[in-house]
Amino acid sequence: MRNNMLRRLPIEQATGESYGGRHRLHFVYKTRDLVILGLGVMIGAGIFKISGVQAATMAGPAVILSFVIAGIVCLLAALSYAELSSMIPISGSAYSFTYVAFGEIWAWLIGWSLILELLLAASVVARAWSLFATQTLTDFGVSIPSSLSQVIGNEKGFDLLSLGILLLLIALLATGARLSLRTLWFMVLAKLIVIGLVIVGGLIFFDPGNLTPFTPPSQTVPNTNGNTILDAIMGGSPHAFGIWGVFAAAPAIIFAYIGFDLLATTAEETEDAPRRVPRGIVISLLISIALYVGVAVTMVGMISYKDLDPSKPPLAVAFSAVGAASMGKVIDVGAVLGLTTVILVVLISLTRVIFSMARDGLMPVRLASVSRYRVPSWATLVAGGAAILMSQILDVLTLEEMTVIGTLFAFLSVSAGVLALRRNRPDLHRPFRVPAVPLTPLLSILAIGWLMLNLKIQTWGYFAIWMGVGILLYLAYGHRHSRMRVLLDAAARAAAAPRVAAPPAPAPYAAPYYPPSQYPGAASRPGYQGLPQQGAQSLGGPPPGGPPLGGPPLGGPPPDERRPGGGRHSR
Repeated sequence: MRNNMLRRLPIEQATGESYGGRHRLHFVYKTRDLVILGLGVMIGAGIFKISGVQAATMAGPAVILSFVIAGIVCLLAALSYAELSSMIPISGSAYSFTYVAFGEIWAWLIGWSLILELLLAASVVARAWSLFATQTLTDFGVSIPSSLSQVIGNEKGFDLLSLGILLLLIALLATGARLSLRTLWFMVLAKLIVIGLVIVGGLIFFDPGNLTPFTPPSQTVPNTNGNTILDAIMGGSPHAFGIWGVFAAAPAIIFAYIGFDLLATTAEETEDAPRRVPRGIVISLLISIALYVGVAVTMVGMISYKDLDPSKPPLAVAFSAVGAASMGKVIDVGAVLGLTTVILVVLISLTRVIFSMARDGLMPVRLASVSRYRVPSWATLVAGGAAILMSQILDVLTLEEMTVIGTLFAFLSVSAGVLALRRNRPDLHRPFRVPAVPLTPLLSILAIGWLMLNLKIQTWGYFAIWMGVGILLYLAYGHRHSRMRVLLDAAARAAAAPRVAAPPAPAPYAAPYYPPSQYPGAASRPGYQGLPQQGAQSLGGPPPGGPPLGGPPLGGPPPDERRPGGGRHSR
């Protein structure tokens, strides 16, 4: 194996205890827990907002199709994640899959993009949590002291609520996974009850007339958000509504579905991970797609897309329009719970990615240590601290697309990894197999590539800067401290060392020779003739005429002369 930046991590080594693959973390999750994790991260406050915003600005009632299209794209990628997580059940997710399939430098880039995705996601959602929590307190009539009004609910700058929720969840994660899992179960179930109330309550006021026209006529819209790569390639002004609007809304909706990929980071903490992790990924994604489509149908059926104001909470506006304004408070509670679970699962995944990269030597090895709680507490504290700094210093709400591009970059690598490992390692056991290979991964790559082209040029510029910084860090630290490099260097030194000749084998045991004349009466025993001198010499005995060497004779005397009474063990 070449010992350079393209060195690949052998899958047998990645999943073996000798390399630190399995059984470093405590088994916590079963299939139902993985589904709860997936629902916890995929269903946030966006479920109450994104359908209304995209219906009002981009797709009209056909936003329902936009959710289905985005769901299909994510399902294609999810199948690739399911296959690789069944083969490589370790905590690094796309980072570890890429290490096995393509090599170390590519793995570092994917891991670095995952850190971007998860750090920004935790920071952005914490800010959004503060805004929703402040709005919820106001809607319930809770007066906020003037001394606090300046430090909570802020979109940028210091914010006490976003800081508090991050500190609380970081402490929860650092002290044990089981406690955080029980908390997650409670919040996800409460969130699902709220979503069920919203769908059932909204369908009571469903008006089929609001779905007409289902696909509004296409129209040119002012370019207020910056050009995308696709705009630069095709030229012209951006369009909304029509068939183009249906597809143009999909990249924004992808952000809502992001999270199924994070379940792969829990593999080392899941019993029977090769089978349960793929199930958790697919089941949680399908449930999320159904819930998002259900809320979208409720939204556009309650109120005409023309009456929606993107600057206001769309569902609250819709319920107010039909005389059910009290549902706004229910939505507030669901939004706060939804965002809390998103932050929790994102932080879990972020710490596991950092833990895996540190275990491979690409980050300081201290981050791979496991505390007495059987969780990577150092990685949790460092990742949490970075999320706090980012949320308090940067205007993170303007960087939401950076989360999307980091995720799509990882999706691209995983889909390509399925093709690479099917070609290079067809012998590997795959408890879950992507159907219709190579068609399914190729469709996934094409769809993800199209979504990436719909991201703004500014986002691509920021992403290039982030990846450039990552390459410098790899060259400065990861390349020199890589555990694979150390192992391959040791193997090379052992192969180049001069071979020392093996010492000569010891002489065979020299069996002494005793003629029959030494045993009075033995010669008279019927059938006893002694050992010929030729046979004695062949067994290492003395030459003819040589003195006896002492010790018991070969074959021994007759049994009746060894011990009175005959037998060897007689007493």
